[in-house]
Amino acid sequence: MKLMKQLLAMATIAFATAAQAAPATEAPDVLVKRISQDVIDTAKADKAIQAGDIKRVTELVESKILPYVDFQRMTALAAGRFWRDATPDQQKQLSAEFRTLLIYTYSGALSQIKNETVEFKPMRAEPGDTEVEVRSQVNVARGEPVPLNYRVAKTPSGWKIYDINVLGAWLVETYKSSFASEISKGGIDGLIKTLQAKNKALASRPTVKAK
Repeated sequence: MKLMKQLLAMATIAFATAAQAAPATEAPDVLVKRISQDVIDTAKADKAIQAGDIKRVTELVESKILPYVDFQRMTALAAGRFWRDATPDQQKQLSAEFRTLLIYTYSGALSQIKNETVEFKPMRAEPGDTEVEVRSQVNVARGEPVPLNYRVAKTPSGWKIYDINVLGAWLVETYKSSFASEISKGGIDGLIKTLQAKNKALASRPTVKAK
Protein backbone atom coordinates (compact mmCIF):
# COMPACT_ATOMS: atom_id res chain seq x y z
CA MET A 1 0.00 0.00 0.00
CA LYS A 2 2.86 2.36 0.80
CA LEU A 3 4.42 1.83 -2.64
CA MET A 4 1.05 2.21 -4.37
CA LYS A 5 0.37 5.55 -2.65
CA GLN A 6 3.87 6.71 -3.53
CA LEU A 7 3.46 5.83 -7.19
CA LEU A 8 0.03 7.44 -7.38
CA ALA A 9 1.51 10.68 -6.15
CA MET A 10 4.40 10.54 -8.61
CA ALA A 11 2.03 9.81 -11.48
CA THR A 12 -0.38 12.61 -10.73
CA ILE A 13 2.22 15.25 -9.99
CA ALA A 14 4.18 14.36 -13.13
CA PHE A 15 1.20 14.46 -15.46
CA ALA A 16 -0.41 17.56 -13.99
CA THR A 17 2.70 19.68 -13.97
CA ALA A 18 3.51 18.56 -17.49
CA ALA A 19 0.08 19.65 -18.67
CA GLN A 20 0.59 23.03 -17.09
CA ALA A 21 3.94 23.67 -18.75
CA ALA A 22 3.40 22.12 -22.17
CA PRO A 23 1.77 23.55 -25.30
CA ALA A 24 -1.80 22.39 -25.89
CA THR A 25 -0.71 20.63 -29.09
CA GLU A 26 1.98 18.54 -27.41
CA ALA A 27 1.20 14.82 -27.21
CA PRO A 28 0.37 13.60 -23.69
CA ASP A 29 3.20 11.06 -23.57
CA VAL A 30 5.73 13.64 -24.75
CA LEU A 31 4.70 16.26 -22.24
CA VAL A 32 4.70 13.82 -19.31
CA LYS A 33 8.15 12.51 -20.24
CA ARG A 34 9.58 16.02 -20.57
CA ILE A 35 8.42 17.33 -17.24
CA SER A 36 8.15 14.34 -14.88
CA GLN A 37 11.81 14.11 -13.89
CA ASP A 38 11.93 17.78 -12.96
CA VAL A 39 8.82 17.35 -10.81
CA ILE A 40 10.25 14.32 -9.02
CA ASP A 41 13.48 16.21 -8.37
CA THR A 42 11.48 19.08 -6.88
CA ALA A 43 9.63 16.74 -4.53
CA LYS A 44 12.91 15.17 -3.44
CA ALA A 45 14.50 18.55 -2.75
CA ASP A 46 11.58 20.11 -0.87
CA LYS A 47 12.25 19.56 2.82
CA ALA A 48 8.70 20.43 3.82
CA ILE A 49 7.27 17.83 1.46
CA GLN A 50 9.77 15.23 2.64
CA ALA A 51 8.69 15.98 6.21
CA GLY A 52 5.06 15.38 5.32
CA ASP A 53 3.96 19.00 5.78
CA ILE A 54 0.31 18.83 4.75
CA LYS A 55 0.05 22.59 4.19
CA ARG A 56 3.00 22.63 1.79
CA VAL A 57 1.80 19.58 -0.10
CA THR A 58 -1.76 20.92 -0.33
CA GLU A 59 -0.46 24.16 -1.81
CA LEU A 60 1.47 22.16 -4.41
CA VAL A 61 -1.55 20.02 -5.26
CA GLU A 62 -3.95 22.96 -5.43
CA SER A 63 -1.74 24.99 -7.76
CA LYS A 64 -0.29 22.32 -10.04
CA ILE A 65 -2.59 19.31 -10.00
CA LEU A 66 -6.22 20.29 -9.57
CA PRO A 67 -6.51 22.35 -12.78
CA TYR A 68 -5.34 19.38 -14.83
CA VAL A 69 -7.31 16.48 -13.39
CA ASP A 70 -10.91 15.84 -14.43
CA PHE A 71 -12.25 15.18 -10.95
CA GLN A 72 -15.88 15.28 -12.02
CA ARG A 73 -15.38 12.54 -14.59
CA MET A 74 -13.24 10.56 -12.15
CA THR A 75 -15.94 10.85 -9.47
CA ALA A 76 -18.70 9.94 -11.93
CA LEU A 77 -16.84 6.80 -12.95
CA ALA A 78 -16.20 5.83 -9.33
CA ALA A 79 -19.87 6.36 -8.44
CA GLY A 80 -20.97 4.32 -11.46
CA ARG A 81 -24.71 4.09 -12.18
CA PHE A 82 -25.50 5.98 -8.96
CA TRP A 83 -24.04 9.18 -10.43
CA ARG A 84 -27.03 9.62 -12.73
CA ASP A 85 -29.41 9.48 -9.76
CA ALA A 86 -27.56 12.19 -7.85
CA THR A 87 -28.77 15.78 -7.96
CA PRO A 88 -26.41 18.45 -9.36
CA ASP A 89 -25.72 19.62 -5.80
CA GLN A 90 -24.92 16.09 -4.65
CA GLN A 91 -22.62 15.61 -7.64
CA LYS A 92 -20.81 18.82 -6.77
CA GLN A 93 -20.41 17.86 -3.09
CA LEU A 94 -19.28 14.33 -3.91
CA SER A 95 -16.67 15.55 -6.40
CA ALA A 96 -15.33 18.05 -3.88
CA GLU A 97 -15.02 15.49 -1.08
CA PHE A 98 -13.43 12.89 -3.37
CA ARG A 99 -10.93 15.49 -4.57
CA THR A 100 -10.03 16.35 -0.99
CA LEU A 101 -9.58 12.69 -0.09
CA LEU A 102 -7.20 12.17 -3.00
CA ILE A 103 -5.22 15.24 -1.96
CA TYR A 104 -4.60 13.70 1.45
CA THR A 105 -3.72 10.37 -0.16
CA TYR A 106 -1.10 12.02 -2.35
CA SER A 107 0.18 14.13 0.53
CA GLY A 108 1.34 11.11 2.47
CA ALA A 109 2.89 9.58 -0.63
CA LEU A 110 4.92 12.60 -1.73
CA SER A 111 7.19 12.45 1.29
CA GLN A 112 8.19 8.91 0.30
CA ILE A 113 9.71 9.83 -3.08
CA LYS A 114 13.42 9.05 -2.90
CA ASN A 115 15.45 7.55 -5.75
CA GLU A 116 12.82 6.42 -8.24
CA THR A 117 13.05 7.10 -11.97
CA VAL A 118 10.30 6.90 -14.60
CA GLU A 119 10.62 5.28 -18.02
CA PHE A 120 7.93 5.85 -20.65
CA LYS A 121 6.70 3.38 -23.27
CA PRO A 122 5.72 4.20 -26.87
CA MET A 123 2.15 5.47 -26.95
CA ARG A 124 -0.40 3.53 -28.98
CA ALA A 125 -2.69 6.10 -30.55
CA GLU A 126 -4.22 7.05 -33.86
CA PRO A 127 -4.37 10.59 -35.28
CA GLY A 128 -7.43 12.32 -33.94
CA ASP A 129 -7.77 10.17 -30.81
CA THR A 130 -9.25 12.15 -27.94
CA GLU A 131 -8.60 9.51 -25.28
CA VAL A 132 -5.31 7.69 -24.87
CA GLU A 133 -3.39 5.60 -22.39
CA VAL A 134 0.10 6.75 -21.48
CA ARG A 135 2.21 3.82 -20.30
CA SER A 136 5.29 3.99 -18.14
CA GLN A 137 7.19 2.10 -15.50
CA VAL A 138 8.80 3.23 -12.28
CA ASN A 139 12.28 1.92 -11.66
CA VAL A 140 12.87 1.39 -7.94
CA ALA A 141 16.09 0.79 -6.06
CA ARG A 142 15.11 -2.74 -5.14
CA GLY A 143 12.79 -5.07 -6.99
CA GLU A 144 11.26 -5.20 -10.45
CA PRO A 145 10.05 -2.08 -12.31
CA VAL A 146 6.44 -1.20 -11.50
CA PRO A 147 3.98 -0.56 -14.39
CA LEU A 148 2.30 2.84 -14.11
CA ASN A 149 -0.28 3.94 -16.67
CA TYR A 150 -2.55 6.94 -17.14
CA ARG A 151 -5.86 7.41 -18.91
CA VAL A 152 -6.10 10.92 -20.33
CA ALA A 153 -8.68 12.69 -22.43
CA LYS A 154 -8.49 15.77 -24.61
CA THR A 155 -10.85 18.51 -23.44
CA PRO A 156 -11.43 22.09 -24.63
CA SER A 157 -8.92 23.19 -21.99
CA GLY A 158 -6.29 20.59 -22.87
CA TRP A 159 -5.38 17.02 -21.91
CA LYS A 160 -6.64 15.93 -18.50
CA ILE A 161 -6.07 12.80 -16.48
CA TYR A 162 -9.10 10.85 -15.30
CA ASP A 163 -7.65 7.54 -14.11
CA ILE A 164 -4.33 5.99 -13.05
CA ASN A 165 -3.26 2.36 -13.03
CA VAL A 166 -0.74 1.32 -10.39
CA LEU A 167 0.34 -2.27 -9.84
CA GLY A 168 -2.38 -3.44 -12.22
CA ALA A 169 -5.25 -1.66 -10.46
CA TRP A 170 -7.10 1.36 -11.84
CA LEU A 171 -7.73 4.04 -9.23
CA VAL A 172 -11.38 4.48 -10.21
CA GLU A 173 -12.10 0.77 -9.88
CA THR A 174 -10.39 0.71 -6.50
CA TYR A 175 -12.89 3.25 -5.15
CA LYS A 176 -15.91 2.01 -7.10
CA SER A 177 -16.71 -0.93 -4.81
CA SER A 178 -16.36 1.09 -1.60
CA PHE A 179 -18.52 3.88 -3.05
CA ALA A 180 -21.22 1.37 -4.01
CA SER A 181 -21.14 -0.13 -0.52
CA GLU A 182 -21.60 3.24 1.18
CA ILE A 183 -24.36 4.27 -1.24
CA SER A 184 -26.24 1.02 -0.63
CA LYS A 185 -26.27 1.81 3.10
CA GLY A 186 -27.02 5.53 3.09
CA GLY A 187 -27.49 6.74 -0.45
CA ILE A 188 -25.40 9.47 -2.08
CA ASP A 189 -25.74 11.62 1.04
CA GLY A 190 -24.39 8.76 3.12
CA LEU A 191 -21.32 8.50 0.90
CA ILE A 192 -20.77 12.24 1.08
CA LYS A 193 -20.96 12.14 4.89
CA THR A 194 -18.50 9.23 5.03
CA LEU A 195 -15.98 11.10 2.87
CA GLN A 196 -16.49 14.27 4.92
CA ALA A 197 -15.72 12.35 8.11
CA LYS A 198 -12.56 10.84 6.61
CA ASN A 199 -11.37 14.21 5.37
CA LYS A 200 -12.07 15.86 8.71
CA ALA A 201 -10.00 13.21 10.49
CA LEU A 202 -7.14 13.63 8.03
CA ALA A 203 -7.28 17.43 8.28
CA SER A 204 -6.76 17.25 12.03
CA ARG A 205 -3.37 15.62 11.59
CA PRO A 206 -0.40 18.04 11.45
CA THR A 207 1.42 15.88 8.89
CA VAL A 208 0.33 13.07 6.65
CA LYS A 209 2.82 10.28 6.18
CA ALA A 210 2.33 7.27 3.93
CA LYS A 211 2.00 4.09 5.93
